[in-house]
Amino acid sequence: MQLRRALGLRDAVVIGLGSMLGAGVFAVFAPAAAAAGTGLLVGLALAAVVAYANATSTAQLAAQLPTSGGAYAYGRTVLGPWWGYAAGWSFLVGKTASCAAMALTAATYLVPEPWQRPAAAAAVVVLVLVADRGVTRTALVASALLLVVLVVLGLVVSAGASAGAPGRLTGGPPTSVRGVLESAGLLFFAFAGYARVATLGEEVREPARVIPRAIQLALGGAVLVYLAVGLAVLTTIGPAGAAASASPLADVVDAAGWSWAVPVVGVGAGAASLGALLALVAGIGRTSLAMARAGDLPRGLARVDPAAHVPARAQRVLGLVVVTLVLTTDLTGAIGFSSFGVLTYYLVANLAAWRQEPEQRRRPRWLPALGVAGCAVLALTLPPSAVVAGAAVLLVGLLGRLVVVRRRAAGGPA
Repeated sequence: MQLRRALGLRDAVVIGLGSMLGAGVFAVFAPAAAAAGTGLLVGLALAAVVAYANATSTAQLAAQLPTSGGAYAYGRTVLGPWWGYAAGWSFLVGKTASCAAMALTAATYLVPEPWQRPAAAAAVVVLVLVADRGVTRTALVASALLLVVLVVLGLVVSAGASAGAPGRLTGGPPTSVRGVLESAGLLFFAFAGYARVATLGEEVREPARVIPRAIQLALGGAVLVYLAVGLAVLTTIGPAGAAASASPLADVVDAAGWSWAVPVVGVGAGAASLGALLALVAGIGRTSLAMARAGDLPRGLARVDPAAHVPARAQRVLGLVVVTLVLTTDLTGAIGFSSFGVLTYYLVANLAAWRQEPEQRRRPRWLPALGVAGCAVLALTLPPSAVVAGAAVLLVGLLGRLVVVRRRAAGGPA
């Protein structure tokens, strides 16, 4: 059974923006400022360039192949099944860890410490139930959460404008090429959710027209928001203050004399985390669906609910895994290999776009080449432990597929 094309341009943009304006926008400026000092804005520009290259590759692939699965489907069709599997496996494992991290982050902002793990688990269950009701219901809840986030970020920018001083842009940690690249990597991972629209390609109306536009609009909007918030942070508390802050956006409103708004910023961060989590549930569910259809995951996960027209079984299995992680696991080191997985995912997408036939390309061929190079450079800025963990997880997945393929070839159970 196929999914139902129910999403229009506005819905697709909302889901993309909700993915990019997650917990990262509330926290990323501290480590980015610690890495680059005043070069943080240069890092943001570099991250935006790499993201634009990746987004254009994703958009033109989605126009050619408007189906579920994103880079998994593109890599499998254009490059071959092993490339697709590398992208899909990296996405599933990395983003499942991100789901657990988002749930815990939301609970950290919204409830007292003793209740955070149970609250995070409850949030996962509720959002999976929302996703099970249909993609239009997912888009509606994502719109409500995004509205809360945008209002809170507007409050932060207003506070910064009322108290900021351009002179505070000086000082802070020294700027270096390595530091700027590290900040670019951090910022890229914070708003690298634009491909979530492509994973829902089977549910978008007029996908060849809507998906490219939605990806470009969502990415452009997210970059503008990050730029406005970054300027508010740097001109209000300065690079040194941002680098030393545990909650830079809360510190901005506090430094502006708007201390009443500090709890409001916490609510915004919680809503952003929940919005990103909801988009991840939808994206992972569709990628699981595509992989199950092709036999790269158990085929039972390919079942589509006949009433809601969503991969409910895949989403529920994801919810069970994430709840288990939330209740039992320390996720401190999980984001490192999640970042590695994101880069692998986009690397495959860019390679697939580079291999497209000339009549299928909407942008020059050098853009996916730039995306490949950007992913490689940003990977070099990751901590070595993250690279090792990410490569190990990818290798385990590839070896698992090799075993399955050989068993199938020999006529055994797979």
